[in-house]
Amino acid sequence: MAIIVGIDVGGSTTKIVGFNGKTLLTPLSVKATDPVASIYGAFGKFASENKISLSNISKVMITGVGSTYIDNHIYGIPAEHVDEFFATGRGGLYLSGLDEAIVVSMGTGTAMVHAKGKMASYLGGTGIGGGTLLGLSKKILRMEDVGQISLLAAEGSTENIDLKIKDITSKNIIPTLSEKATASNFGKISDIATNGDFALGIINLVFETIGMMAIFAARGKKLDKIVLTGNLSSLPQAQKLYSDMGVMFNVDFVIPENSSFATVIGSALMYLEEN
Repeated sequence: MAIIVGIDVGGSTTKIVGFNGKTLLTPLSVKATDPVASIYGAFGKFASENKISLSNISKVMITGVGSTYIDNHIYGIPAEHVDEFFATGRGGLYLSGLDEAIVVSMGTGTAMVHAKGKMASYLGGTGIGGGTLLGLSKKILRMEDVGQISLLAAEGSTENIDLKIKDITSKNIIPTLSEKATASNFGKISDIATNGDFALGIINLVFETIGMMAIFAARGKKLDKIVLTGNLSSLPQAQKLYSDMGVMFNVDFVIPENSSFATVIGSALMYLEEN
């Protein structure tokens, strides 16, 4: 068997995935405090967990901000560098089953990609992302673990944090907007706000900012499909928040299975499709 491996070296995690023919092998991620160490560590762990030997791997497709630390070989296996945004677009379409969409990479920061068929173009992005969530949580909550922050947020409400439409008007002047829609993130912090409220408020701030940018990008391309990928897309709060936002703005937010691995899957797919 000839296995194609994809590696995505991000700002906080390194992700790795493989294809055996058309079969997707179990993806995994490791902390990326050191790009080179994380790449080789992920490689060994991936081979072990999927019970494959290095001799079975014929090609490595590598992308991400930390990929520049690797030359053209990993463990003696030929490695090819891949455009990150192209890989994100291709992976987003593959996982969602769509032919065209705005694909959003929700990582440490956020990138927007217009993907159509086998083509993809970078539209822009924002520094708001997972780094923002962690930074604010560290300062406000003294917490740095995203999973724990998400669990704490499950106990919270944004009613004590965000200013809502209903707080500033007795009439719904924009029919499509819910009275519970946010008028100002962190615009109504109550003295009785709990840590759970703050945790949810931080997540809401990051998600809503990303969501609105994605909606603007979709309108610019006359599309109504937005695929959310990256580590933040797998947080439990994402599904409901983006479902509600989609209803308000008449777009379809799609969070596919394995959404956090879209870019790395796309990198491996690029080789498979060309060969």
